[in-house]
Amino acid sequence: MTEFSGKVALVTGTSGIGLATAIRLAAQGAKVVACGNDTNANKTFDHLATERGLSMAARTCDVSVEAEVAEAVRDVVSRHGGLDIVVNAAAVHPFGTVLDTSFETWNRCLAVNVGSIYLTGRFGIPEMIKRGAGSIVNISSVQGHSCQQNVAAYVATKGAIHALTRAMALDHAGSKVRVNSVSPGSVRTPLLSLAARTYGGDGVSEEEAFSRFGAAHPIGRIGEPEEVAELVAYLASDRAGFITGSDFRIDGGLTAGIGVK
Repeated sequence: MTEFSGKVALVTGTSGIGLATAIRLAAQGAKVVACGNDTNANKTFDHLATERGLSMAARTCDVSVEAEVAEAVRDVVSRHGGLDIVVNAAAVHPFGTVLDTSFETWNRCLAVNVGSIYLTGRFGIPEMIKRGAGSIVNISSVQGHSCQQNVAAYVATKGAIHALTRAMALDHAGSKVRVNSVSPGSVRTPLLSLAARTYGGDGVSEEEAFSRFGAAHPIGRIGEPEEVAELVAYLASDRAGFITGSDFRIDGGLTAGIGVK
């Protein structure tokens, strides 16, 4: 018997933290369906499922579109008989101030990063209630607590995730649906690769940029997706049965101090 045996999970985001979380949950017995806009994810998930003997699959889905998320939830329930866990890891990360971020980009960032959480909750929570309980884990960021420059749209969504997490936790505690968020620091993901290309500088390799980002964390390195997935799995599990409405920083000490030395 493994920890998530008999549990069914929906994960948004099919790379980075989403992929690592899908693997972590499936490795402990969950039936996992992940959705995102990467059309190659199906091959990756099918390969992992076959190679490791895991119940995990991916489907193409724009997580900001109501009809597509509704269909994704119906698909999960049809395949596996219900829904117990939702992990919202899908995100976009535009750079820019409010002066040079287009309204289209602003709206897209809000729709993906926050709107997808609303949609998976809207369609997923009723299915959890049918099962008698459920757990939702939203991936936020330390940038929802404090931020760097030139990321106005992104940090607005991450702060919104913290607030929405609290609201959902209070609204659905009586139905035994727990809702928490996780706020990573710099983690080796496609979004961090984008940051490396944006801020790394000419002639600086991705790994050199990662090393520089890691040096800003007291622990001296960037995090790995699997480390975040461990925390997500704990919050999704029955071991965290008394935890709801909370945010958990996993940031190598990044936000523990101040800049003055």
